[in-house]
Amino acid sequence: MTTVNVREFIGGARFNRFHAGMLFWACFIITFDMYDLVVYGSVLPVLMKQWSLGPVEAGAIGSYGPVGMMVGAILFGILADRFGRKKVLTASIVLFSSATALSGFAPGPVEFSVLRVLGGLGIGGILPSVIAMLTDYAPKNRANTLVAIVMCFFSVGGILAAFVAMLLLPAFGWQSVYWVAVLPLLFLPFMMKYFLDSPAVLLEKKQFEALRSALSKVNPGAAPGPSVEFTGVQEKEPGSPVGALFKNRRALGTLMIWVAFFMCLLMVNGLTIWLPQLMVEAGYALGSSLTFMIVLNVGAIVGTLVLGKLSDTWGVKRVLVPMFVISAVSLTLLGFADNMVVLLLLVALTGACTMGAQNISYSFVSQYYPSFMRSTAIGLASGVGRMGAIVGPTFGGILLTLKLPVEMNFLFFAIPGLIAALAFLFVPLAVKSSGRPAGHKDQDESNVEPVAGDTVAVAP
Repeated sequence: MTTVNVREFIGGARFNRFHAGMLFWACFIITFDMYDLVVYGSVLPVLMKQWSLGPVEAGAIGSYGPVGMMVGAILFGILADRFGRKKVLTASIVLFSSATALSGFAPGPVEFSVLRVLGGLGIGGILPSVIAMLTDYAPKNRANTLVAIVMCFFSVGGILAAFVAMLLLPAFGWQSVYWVAVLPLLFLPFMMKYFLDSPAVLLEKKQFEALRSALSKVNPGAAPGPSVEFTGVQEKEPGSPVGALFKNRRALGTLMIWVAFFMCLLMVNGLTIWLPQLMVEAGYALGSSLTFMIVLNVGAIVGTLVLGKLSDTWGVKRVLVPMFVISAVSLTLLGFADNMVVLLLLVALTGACTMGAQNISYSFVSQYYPSFMRSTAIGLASGVGRMGAIVGPTFGGILLTLKLPVEMNFLFFAIPGLIAALAFLFVPLAVKSSGRPAGHKDQDESNVEPVAGDTVAVAP
């Protein structure tokens, strides 16, 4: 009987049309994931005027979406590892696209808030499945690159939201900006053939034909036959995947990752929501303020790609810690700059070192845990991070209510960056048989797992 090591089989595959299709649709989904978050900041000045919203109330409404995202990330992340990522990802897209598009028909802030929560549930379920799926099926030494490319499209979504707001807002009103979110639902039938469940889940459920089909897509030239032993996939540990986050020397790393995600998403989401208004408070017109949003997201795209490459060379942790420190410094300086060129450079650097570093953080988490618990780990980290995202808009609204100097507003948003840097500093990396920590530049970072050593699953 032929033996196929699933990890080596996937790692040895060449990047092909199927990988490209999976990557394309993952980027498409993530674009609209971020679109929903950023578009609220783009229409916020209009909504505050039309619905007579104060800063604290507007900030609270901005937090309702992340509340749904938090619950959705945790719930759907766990469900994806249990029932399969394809079903969960499909359900998440339907929920998020429908609720976001319907937000454009909301007659007031109450209905709008309810729809934002429902849309947030769907959005929260997308990232754990997409990132875990890409990590599971990426060719060797390509996982960081693929995840970095996909995460860049969070920033593309931010840029798209700003451009759509500039184009549609004056002519068709704020409602039209939300109607654009129906597009993922329309394209869902084209995406589904590129959605794959985890090899670990397929083996656990003895869905050997589905696993052979998945492997034949990933590596068509070496498709496994009907009588094959599958090895190289770590068996599910006893107990729930949530409990496994704290077993086998993972507890400290899990807690530190959660702290870092909370602080970074507080900083990112608060800044994303309030940057246009902060710039209006500083004396800039709304159009100029939206330009800062575009520059912020362009910086995040460039930063994500550069940091992804540096992570492949030096290790993700060695990149993340200094980048979060730089993010705090650039945010602080942003409050003191008055030259437009300097402001734009600082905004771009802030995007690279906040949103860019956060994007790479997801790549780190996706590789830090074994496949059988990967969606759960990403979902829990994202869910805890969304708690920070919930606090961020309200935090910014309180700062504006206090009428503090602009410099102080940016300083307060910078402090979480330093805390995130310290948290990642204390994340322990596994020691492999070579005696060097996982994530060393001479090692394959696709196995940054606290416990090495895969067990065997056998097909009949």
